[in-house]
Amino acid sequence: MTYKQKNNNQEITHKELSIQISLSGLSFCILNTEINTIIYLKTFPTTSKKTPFQILDKLQILFKEEDIFNQKFDNVNVIYVNELATLVPKELFKENLLADYLKFNSKILKTDFISYDEINTIEAVNVYVPYVNINNYIYEQFGSFTYKHFSTVLIEKLQEIESLKTNQKIYINVCDTHFEIISFKDGKLFLYNTFEYKTKEDFIYYLLFTVEQLRLNPEVLELIFLGDINETDTIYKIAYKYIRNLSFVKRIDNYNYTETKLSTHSNFTLINSF
Repeated sequence: MTYKQKNNNQEITHKELSIQISLSGLSFCILNTEINTIIYLKTFPTTSKKTPFQILDKLQILFKEEDIFNQKFDNVNVIYVNELATLVPKELFKENLLADYLKFNSKILKTDFISYDEINTIEAVNVYVPYVNINNYIYEQFGSFTYKHFSTVLIEKLQEIESLKTNQKIYINVCDTHFEIISFKDGKLFLYNTFEYKTKEDFIYYLLFTVEQLRLNPEVLELIFLGDINETDTIYKIAYKYIRNLSFVKRIDNYNYTETKLSTHSNFTLINSF
């Protein structure tokens, strides 16, 4: 979805900004399109889960403290990370039923603004709740911008990787307080779900339950991690006890980096949002 531009007479800066917003922190990425280089990539986590109003306060403080944001950008992208989203087959989608799609698996308020992204590669629509107070503030700062739910970017990019594959596999996108399970079969999306977790036992319970429901064999299953995880993490180690075929996704991007390039499985949605 796009907020309309205040003023179309904007000089070309060859810089794009992406902001990933969750209630557990904020992440920023700046791409210099003239030299195809990521020139800024930084995350500002919070000590605990915040409200959308508290996250807006943090965003306002960062925009004042970080001089790099005090410039013009050709494009601004916002990615919302929350559990308030659901996929609807495009053939069943009706714009006047947005709240009905969400109310079955998410707690929403009558005052919540509901938006949606079309995911043409899977013939589906992603219905979700963005944070209107943050949208309004970013519009005040930059004029027009584009926003999406992070699962839209995640599914689109993984679908590109899987489009010509035939075997079934599971991807797991790991965040601090939740993780997403995405399964593909014969190059098509087969399952998408998100789970909150606090311990490694929570994590392995949801993972093995999903594997069982999909009737997959842990001995041959290919499990691919992305996000905030490495081989020393407890959830990686406990997954390896039950599923031996583990690997990390290789993010498809051709950018240069002014700083040491991160692993190809971290900041997956943020970097792929350009």
